[in-house]
Amino acid sequence: MEHRMSRRRRRLVAAGAAAAVLAGPLALASPAVAAPGDSDDVRVTVDIEEIREPGVLAMSIAGDSVALAENGSTLLVRQFVGTLPTVTVTDTRIAEEVPEGAAWAVLGSATDFAGDGGQPAISAGHLGWAPNLIDGGDTGLVTEGEEVVTVLDEPTQPGNNVGLVDQELLVSTFDSEAVAGDSYSVNANLFLRAPADVAAGSYTSTLTLSLFE
Repeated sequence: MEHRMSRRRRRLVAAGAAAAVLAGPLALASPAVAAPGDSDDVRVTVDIEEIREPGVLAMSIAGDSVALAENGSTLLVRQFVGTLPTVTVTDTRIAEEVPEGAAWAVLGSATDFAGDGGQPAISAGHLGWAPNLIDGGDTGLVTEGEEVVTVLDEPTQPGNNVGLVDQELLVSTFDSEAVAGDSYSVNANLFLRAPADVAAGSYTSTLTLSLFE
């Protein structure tokens, strides 16, 4: 009896072990496996903005010389006229780059006319100009300077018969920020008025133009 029960217990234990062995593999999930040779793509994009250099305020002149020719002389005064090469002021700044309350101007002054043969110089007071705004933009905030006449003339504006001996206004704006991002051009009618007995010969003067802000 005891012998039969012992054999039954061994069969049950063996059956349980077999069941455990059979149950093991059935409890494991199968891993996902890609098929050999499969591929896919990921698109990578980026937006790179252009680097912007800070803007500048600059002046350029279309030429470096002008020859005056006699025109309009009288018995008392010999007059020589010409046109100042076009002066362009370019402002590539944006409004945020302009100092608050800034204004810019181009001023001009001349040296005496020196003779090439030892003849007496003609003072810069004998050279005048009448500025002419060619392109002032759409704001109306860029304007040419007033006429400056010579020491031989009666003033056309209070005290303007001094010639170009000091810094005289060619073109300006009182609001740099409002006119930033554009360019503006101006020239001037030049006139040299000398006494009728002025010595003959060639004369040279230097007219210096300066941009200030």
